[in-house]
Amino acid sequence: MPPTGDRVHGIYPSFVQVLLFALEISKISGSLYSPPSFSLSLSYFIPVVPSYLISLYLSVDRMAGNGEFSFPNGAAGGAAGTGADRSKLPRIQTHGNNKNGICHDDSGPPVKAQTIDELHSLQKKKSAPTTPIKDSSNSAFSNISDEERHKLQLQSISASLASLTRETGPKLVKGDPARKSDTPKVAHHHHHYFTPTISVSDSALKFTHVLYNLSPAELYEQAIKYEHGSFITASGALATLSGAKTGRSPRDKRVVKDETTAEDLWWGKGSPNIEMDEHTFLVNRERAVDYLNSLDKVFVNDQFLNWDPEHRIKVRIVSARAYHSLFMHNMCIRPTPEELEDFGTPDFTIYNAGKFPCNRYTHYMTSSTSIDLNLARKEMVILGTQYAGEMKKGLFGVMHYLMPKRNILSLHSGCNMGKDGDVALFFGLSGTGKTTLSTDHNRLLIGDDEHCWSDNGVSNIEGGCYAKCIDLSREKEPDIWNAIKFGTVLENVVFHEHTREVDYTDKSVTENTRAAYPIEYIPNAKIPCVGPHPKNVILLACDAFGVLPPVSKLSLAQTMYHFISGYTALVAGTEDGIKEPQATFSACFGAAFIMLHPTKYAAMLAEKMQKYGATGWLVNTGWSGGRYGVGNRIKLSYTRRIIDAIHSGSLLTASYTKTEVFGLEIPTELEGVPYDILDPINTWENKAAYKDTLLKLAGLFKKNFEVFASYKIGADNKLTEEILAAGPN
Repeated sequence: MPPTGDRVHGIYPSFVQVLLFALEISKISGSLYSPPSFSLSLSYFIPVVPSYLISLYLSVDRMAGNGEFSFPNGAAGGAAGTGADRSKLPRIQTHGNNKNGICHDDSGPPVKAQTIDELHSLQKKKSAPTTPIKDSSNSAFSNISDEERHKLQLQSISASLASLTRETGPKLVKGDPARKSDTPKVAHHHHHYFTPTISVSDSALKFTHVLYNLSPAELYEQAIKYEHGSFITASGALATLSGAKTGRSPRDKRVVKDETTAEDLWWGKGSPNIEMDEHTFLVNRERAVDYLNSLDKVFVNDQFLNWDPEHRIKVRIVSARAYHSLFMHNMCIRPTPEELEDFGTPDFTIYNAGKFPCNRYTHYMTSSTSIDLNLARKEMVILGTQYAGEMKKGLFGVMHYLMPKRNILSLHSGCNMGKDGDVALFFGLSGTGKTTLSTDHNRLLIGDDEHCWSDNGVSNIEGGCYAKCIDLSREKEPDIWNAIKFGTVLENVVFHEHTREVDYTDKSVTENTRAAYPIEYIPNAKIPCVGPHPKNVILLACDAFGVLPPVSKLSLAQTMYHFISGYTALVAGTEDGIKEPQATFSACFGAAFIMLHPTKYAAMLAEKMQKYGATGWLVNTGWSGGRYGVGNRIKLSYTRRIIDAIHSGSLLTASYTKTEVFGLEIPTELEGVPYDILDPINTWENKAAYKDTLLKLAGLFKKNFEVFASYKIGADNKLTEEILAAGPN
C-alpha cells in the first residue's frame, strides 16, 4: 500500500526533492529516457522512495507540453510495490483547458539581456516615424529615409540657433546628456547630429543635446531631477517656480520698428508697442543664442498655433528649462507624429534665455529684463525673466499682427458653442466673469482666451488653457480643479511639504498663481477647437459704479465703441481708507497684446458681425442699486438667465426701451430676472446720486476715447464719426 498523506508530507519531502533534482540531472545527460541508465542512476533511492512517486513523475514528464493533468475517474491512488505493479496505476490524462484555474505555470522565458545596462535599454521602446505623410509630393521630407529626415531636422534646429556673427549653429545631437549613450564620442555616420561647416568658437567644440518635443512624462523627469523648486503635487500636477518674475513685464517688451512696422503698427500714446531698432534686437538675439549654445542641452518644441488648418502657424520654441517646454507643450497645439515628421522650417521662433539677463547698458534697455519681437525676422527673444506667460502672450501678439493681414480677426475672448451649433464670443477683463460664463456644461468649449474669426468660422489659437488659481475651489470651478492633474503645470503655488496638497489661498509667492493644461482636460471641450460663425458677441463689464444695466442690445456702432473702450471697474483702496470704484479701460479687451490700432480690429469685428448676422450685447456683472459699498452685486443666477436668453434667441424678440446718456437699448422684461433691475435707475433710492454717477462714468468713457478719436478710418473718416456718435452723449 502506498504511504498515507501523513507519511508522504511528514517523512518523505526531503527525499522527494533529492529525487526530483536527480531526475533533472538525468534529463540533462539524456539518460532519463533510457530505462537501464535510469534504474542505475536511481538504484540507491529505491529503498526509501516509493515507486509510485517515480512512476508519477515519469508519466507527467513524458507528457510535458500537453497541458495540465488530472486523475481519471477520481482515482488518486493505486497498487504500490514493484515495477510489475505500475501498470495498474491510474493513467494520468492531460487537458488543454484549465477550467478550475488551480493548476497553472506562471514561469516565463528568461529576459533577452546579458547585462543590467542591456536590460534597462529594453525597458524603453524605441520610437520611429511610421505615419504615412499626406500629400508627399509637396513634403519637405517626402521619399527620404528616417536617417535623412533626422539629419534635416537637426539642420533646421541648428540653423535656428546659428550665431549671426559666426554664421553657424552648434553641433547638435538628440538625447539627454546625462545618458552617456546619447553623446557620440567620435563622429560615426549613424549618429543623428549635425555639424556646422564653420567652427571658430568654443561652443562649436562641443555637442549641444537637443531634447526635442519631449512627452510630459519625460519633461517631469527633467524638471524634478535638474530644476530646483519642481515637485509633483498630490493631484499629479508639476509645481514649478518662475523665479523673481511672477507676471509679465510689459514695460520691458520691445518691438523692432522698421519701415514696414512703422507704418503698420500702433505707436505712441496708449499703445503697448515700445520701439527698438534692428541692431539692438540682434545684440540681444546674439546674447540669447550664445547662452543657449553654451548649455549641455536645450529643449526644442515644434508646435502649431490656430486650429484652422488653412491658417495655422508653425512655431519653434527653444528654451533652457523643462518647465518652459512643458508649459508650451500644453499651451500650443500639439502636432501628430505625421505632422511632426513633415514640420520643416518654422514660421516663427522663440529664443527663451530667460535665466540669463540682458545687458543693461545696451541701448533701449531699462532693466535686466527684455522681451524683444522682430516681426521681419519672425523671431522673439526673452532675457531676464523666467515667467512662462511671456511666451504665450508674445505669440498672441504675433497672431494679432499676422492674422489681420489675411483678413482674419484675432480676438482676446472666450468662445463656446451650443448643441445646435450656435457660437458665442465672450469678451471681458479680469473679474468680469468671462471664464465662469463661457464655461457652461450645456455648451461645448471652443477656447477660453484666444481666437480667430475667418471666413471659415471661429478657431482657437491655442491648444490649452491658462487659468488663475488664487482661491480656486472644487465647488466654484470644478472643471479647472479637475484639470489640475498629471501633465498640468502649476506656477508659483504653495503646497504642504509632506502631503503635497496645494493651498490655493496661499499668496506667499504671488497672487498670480496659474495652471497651464491641455484643453482636452476640460470634459466638454470641442476637439478640434473650431466652430461656425458666431451668432452673439457678448461684451462683459463689472461696473462697480452701478449705473450700467444688466444687459443691453448693441448696434454695430455701439459694439465697436464698447469693444474699443474695453471697460470694467475695479475696487481699490484710497489713501484715507475709503474704497471707491476705479474705471479701467483696455482697448479691444486686451490692449497689452494688440499690434494694430484698436479701430482696425473694431472695424473688422463690425464687418464680420454684419456679414454673418451676429448680435452685440453689453452685459454688466457688477453692481446694481448703488456703487460698490452701497448697492449689491448682480446675482450670478440672474446673469446666467440673461446669458441663456441670449443663447436661445429669446432676448432678440423682447420689447426694448432706451436709457439716458449712454443710449443703450434694454429689455422691459426677461424671464427669471426681476424687471425692476433691468433699468438701473429703478434700483437707486437716491435718483440724483444715480444721475451724477452716470454722468461721471460717461465723462470717463469720453476721456478714454480721446486717444482714438483722432484716428481716421477710411478716406472720408465716416466710420470714426459713427463710432464716436455711438458713445455717451
